[in-house]
Amino acid sequence: MELPPSLVKLVEALRRLPGIGPKSAQRLAFFILKNPKKDAETLAKAILDIKEKIRHCNICYAITEGDPCPICRSPSRAKETICVVEEPSDILAIEKSRGYKGSYHVLQGHLSPLNGIGPEQLKIAELIARLKSGEVKELIIATNPNLEGETTAMYLAKLVKPLGIKVTRLARGLPVGGDIEYADEITLSKSLEGRQEI
Repeated sequence: MELPPSLVKLVEALRRLPGIGPKSAQRLAFFILKNPKKDAETLAKAILDIKEKIRHCNICYAITEGDPCPICRSPSRAKETICVVEEPSDILAIEKSRGYKGSYHVLQGHLSPLNGIGPEQLKIAELIARLKSGEVKELIIATNPNLEGETTAMYLAKLVKPLGIKVTRLARGLPVGGDIEYADEITLSKSLEGRQEI
């Protein structure tokens, strides 16, 4: 059976979403088709709303509907500490921990010379401008623990050190509740390197 052109178009659009393969896209398309028109309109409106209303904060480059974002506006957030992340979604993960009360800076990606992403394509110049205000005492680098994230972290540390600002990196190692026998060699090595006095 050949699918109607409008359904094929929806399946193709859904396939462009990350993590959605052909079967998942088709299942989602049939789900949307099966449900009331009002549900499809609600979904379509929600998608259009985020494209129209959400922008980047002019201070930290997180996503927001108001500018500056709620974190940058908050008088209770420590302005002397900035946590640098790659993407706005990384802020959500850190905020869920409820352990950080400082400010953020979103780079909008990571250095990847093979993909043509250099410092000019990221919000690094904007970060340095923030750091030169003199208010910041510590920069926490929270880039991903992969090759690109490590490269970005080392590049930032080299840029920031001459400014006299303390530069730290998120610790890496064993997860809470994990067993040592199941940890891989790299995780164990990083855990040993990052050990702390008790």
